[in-house]
Amino acid sequence: MAKKTVTVFRGDGIGPEITDAVIRILNAAGADLDYEIYNVGEAEYEAHGALIPEEAFASMERNHVLLKSPITTPVGRGFRSLNVFLRKKYDLYANIRPAKSNHAVKTPFQGVDIVIFRENTEDLYVGVEEQIDQDTIHATKIITRGASRRICRDAFEYARAHGRKKVTCVHKANILKMSDGLFRDVFYEISAGYPDIEADDKIVDNVSMQMVMNPWQFDVMVMPNLYGDMLSDLASGLIGGLGLLPSSNLGENYAMFEAVHGSAPDIAGKGIANPTAFLWSACMMLEYLGQMECAARIRRSVDRVLEEGAFNTPDIGGTATTEEYVNEIIRLL
Repeated sequence: MAKKTVTVFRGDGIGPEITDAVIRILNAAGADLDYEIYNVGEAEYEAHGALIPEEAFASMERNHVLLKSPITTPVGRGFRSLNVFLRKKYDLYANIRPAKSNHAVKTPFQGVDIVIFRENTEDLYVGVEEQIDQDTIHATKIITRGASRRICRDAFEYARAHGRKKVTCVHKANILKMSDGLFRDVFYEISAGYPDIEADDKIVDNVSMQMVMNPWQFDVMVMPNLYGDMLSDLASGLIGGLGLLPSSNLGENYAMFEAVHGSAPDIAGKGIANPTAFLWSACMMLEYLGQMECAARIRRSVDRVLEEGAFNTPDIGGTATTEEYVNEIIRLL
């Protein structure tokens, strides 16, 4: 059987470093993959006038699977997030972010195992803003029944398929009674079809407190776009940081896999970037493609390296370089 070809965006900041590291590990693990690799992002724009080359779009539309490293997004100016653009363009409506403790990475919160389902195409992230006058800006929040139904259904389907016991809806329906109220109502409509799974809901500010008081109460969580972005970052803090949080972005026809963290330009080129979140995102890609054993081998090797600790990168308490960390994972493979 022919190898599966996937599209790879190397990004900027630490993106190229961790991309090269992850592809080395995938090849060492025997992943049944070929790669079409493209430079994208701010550096590509400055060099060639396009954030994403046309041939990179064509590759994504040919292969339907994208492994995307971090891309710098300007704050308060310039172009909108390419992540948001790609999610909208390819209708990657389900952003799945699993936050699971690794006992080798010491934090005050051991045994956390939360999977966040974030609706990816609506809410304030539609980016519709209007300047009313010199001192007033309006931003539009959009919630639809259709988008709410499919993300809530995916959360319950995931819970059932993975033996999870509870799905929690996160909202602000006490204030946003119509928009978040619709999301909450749809959640309970969908939950009726899954009587074997407990369903509850909580207000987002309460959840923020509960996650650092008692994160073990949460199992699968589903929420609109903005809350998912915030709470998944909070969840990463429970398990040791953004360097350990992977994600998938799934739609009906396309899939994109990326680390949750940004491009970290402050450490770019220093050789100390942690590729774990991006590597685990690649493992989620392997699992999506049915290459379960290859993903499991990589996960086992990473767990051993983290547990031994001698080759951990600085962000998780070690002193190793990216290359030393990657070499040790490959040695164990």
